[in-house]
Amino acid sequence: MVRIKAVITEKKDQAANRKKKGRGGGRPTCHDSDLDKERNTVERLINKLKAWRGIATRYDKSPERYLPGLHLRASMIWINDLLKATG
Repeated sequence: MVRIKAVITEKKDQAANRKKKGRGGGRPTCHDSDLDKERNTVERLINKLKAWRGIATRYDKSPERYLPGLHLRASMIWINDLLKATG
């Protein structure tokens, strides 16, 4: 019988490992929160678009049929957001 033992690292171990790595390792030195907010907004919109199966699976292969579906889904998202904002 094989026993599995969980390994739990403590915060001081993590801090010691970062310190041991020196200047080149560990957490990034700069963080742009405005860029992350914009990236998050775009990712959320893409996920909302992909919630519609026709867009997620790219069922309509031709651009002439895929683009109108993309426009339809985007307008549905926009209308829902407007209704949530007013109501």
